[in-house]
Amino acid sequence: MRDHLTFFQQFRQRFKTTGAVAPSSRFLASAMTGPMKKTLREADAPPQRILEIGPGTGAVTRSIVKLVRPVDRFDLVELNETFVNLLNQRFESHRDYQKVKQQSQVHMLPLQEFAAEKPYDFIISGLPLNNFSTELVREIFECYFRLLAPGGTLSYFEYMYVRSIRKRVGSREEKLRMRSLDEIITPYLNEHRIYQSWVFVNLPPAWVQHLKVEDREPTEN
Repeated sequence: MRDHLTFFQQFRQRFKTTGAVAPSSRFLASAMTGPMKKTLREADAPPQRILEIGPGTGAVTRSIVKLVRPVDRFDLVELNETFVNLLNQRFESHRDYQKVKQQSQVHMLPLQEFAAEKPYDFIISGLPLNNFSTELVREIFECYFRLLAPGGTLSYFEYMYVRSIRKRVGSREEKLRMRSLDEIITPYLNEHRIYQSWVFVNLPPAWVQHLKVEDREPTEN
């Protein structure tokens, strides 16, 4: 309940960057971590680098920290100071978070300014893309694929039919923005999507898009 109240307060203050009235459900969290879960539970899986973008109150983070192994690296990028403080408190006091504290770090900055030492095998994003300007969404997708390792998987969610509804009932400016977002996002989905998860037990119901960057083939000399 405390997380819901915190989330709702931030929603009222910063709707464009929070994007929902409640934290993600455990069903959405399970769908978001599906590809990572499959890999990390393999006995011979090598060390993995994991990046969560826009974790908010940590609704999905709770699932991630239970999967992270001692050999893995976990970074979180969050712009909202209230959420950053909450997450840092969790790494100090919550048992599941404490187990991975030494290999985890919360970074408070815009995604566009985040520079990683190495790309990530898994990126999990909770950013409310449909609330953003077309230019910002374009920059975010460029960041996603800049930070994603060859063979890596990106998982992000969006609420079902939001763009379709807004294209029908929104203002003229909003309809144009939704069409522009389609033009930016659809090519990435067509080229990289491996599957889509449907999550009905969430407020609102959501799709999770899973995109994969194929391993690059070695170049011939």
